[in-house]
Amino acid sequence: MTTPQANLPSLRASAATLAEAWIPHFEGRSARVARDVALIVAGAGLTALGAQVSFTVGDNPVPYTLQTAAVLLTGTALGAGRGFASMALYVAVGALGVGVFADGRSGLGAETGGGLTPTVGYLVAFIVAATLCGRLAQRQWERTRTGAFLLMLLGSVVIYLIGVPVLALVAGMTISDASYWGALVFVPWDLAKVVVATFAFPFAWRLAGDRTGE
Repeated sequence: MTTPQANLPSLRASAATLAEAWIPHFEGRSARVARDVALIVAGAGLTALGAQVSFTVGDNPVPYTLQTAAVLLTGTALGAGRGFASMALYVAVGALGVGVFADGRSGLGAETGGGLTPTVGYLVAFIVAATLCGRLAQRQWERTRTGAFLLMLLGSVVIYLIGVPVLALVAGMTISDASYWGALVFVPWDLAKVVVATFAFPFAWRLAGDRTGE
């Protein structure tokens, strides 16, 4: 005779990603696909919510948000493949007209004057950064404080490296101005998020181990 506990889906601290450690693991291909789809949609939804915590400073066209934190968290928690799919879904939904970008905006076009929105490079960078963080997480970087710090730092740098040149090109800014308004002014804000993640990710793994006894 089986016990009720034996029929419950498993939680595994030895899983490859935090999502696999914390979300119940169901047997069967259909169940796994449904679980993956749910995680991908949840990651896109989390990023959309983070984007609504948004404010700008002065004439800077790039807003301060919790969007990048959600992007890096999603990639790290879901892994490379699901992280890529989640951010691709987020960008696609926003591009199609749903107001999931910062301040409830949507579309890839500029609000005035035609052309692309100055933040389009950052949207592309979100997909790349989430994939990178997911790959590093699958290599267990985020399970230690040093690894988590480096993972989040690299993810943030990737967003800058792609977002800043595109901002300069689209907005007609010099690269020095774009570097200042599109990256340097955000460094304290992003470093705060990196520090939080440095402690949060290893703690989450320790809790996963406590729950499973591994």
